Amino acid sequence: MRFVKVEATGNDFLVRVVPGVGEALPVATVVALCDRHRGVGADGVITIGAGGEGADCTMLLQNADGGTAEISGNGARALALVAASAGIGSADQLVVDAGSGRREISLGRDADGEVVSAEVDMGVVTLGPVDLAVAVGGETHRGDVASVGNPHFVCFVSDPEAIDLAVVGPAIEHAAEFPDRTNVHFVRVEDDGRLRMRIWERGAGVTLSCGSGACAAAAAARARGLVGDRVTVCVPGGELTVTLGATARLAGPVAAVFEADIDLDRLGAR
Repeated sequence: MRFVKVEATGNDFLVRVVPGVGEALPVATVVALCDRHRGVGADGVITIGAGGEGADCTMLLQNADGGTAEISGNGARALALVAASAGIGSADQLVVDAGSGRREISLGRDADGEVVSAEVDMGVVTLGPVDLAVAVGGETHRGDVASVGNPHFVCFVSDPEAIDLAVVGPAIEHAAEFPDRTNVHFVRVEDDGRLRMRIWERGAGVTLSCGSGACAAAAAARARGLVGDRVTVCVPGGELTVTLGATARLAGPVAAVFEADIDLDRLGAR
């Protein structure tokens, strides 16, 4: 398999382009590829398939556990870099059909014409119950429910660093309140209006960034009157900008790490 490893504020993906319909890889293959010790290492695998009916391409995202996800904001931005290199779409715009619907992505290029940033229209952020109490491990965590085409639970806390994500994250992800599981975010509102966020991603675990989660956190914070329409979200992997209007727009840097071929049979035999 030929792939490009791409990182978007530390969210890393293995991105491949295939002719025709982009089909999912076997779960065991994705798990092996994303293994950071015995495989290549990534938060997920993205397959770019042929587009149609106005779309330049399709996006199929599989998380590190092999399961499919509806959308990833950082994943869509990573896809845009690889699609542009493959000559898909126009010089500054890409239309993508993902599991959660059609997304438009604007490309930012440097003086040499290389894609260095991308902004994706993430669609409408739908807010659910506010201050929902979820009991796990003898403790109760309260948060706001939001959907950006995929599910999120946003907990506003005084110190995200004090949360043991490796314990609390999976417990909330699999809590009975979330039959489809959920992404989990612990967020602090800084004095300058920025959000500082730590992330547990459904199917991937602790990650350095989550684009859809940044949109969910910004929308939940605005609904509480804590931030305005343009929000800087600081994640462990860098900074993202979320602009809230009729839809949420997510912007941030993106970079190719390397390109390689991998023998899937050999990987599976290890």
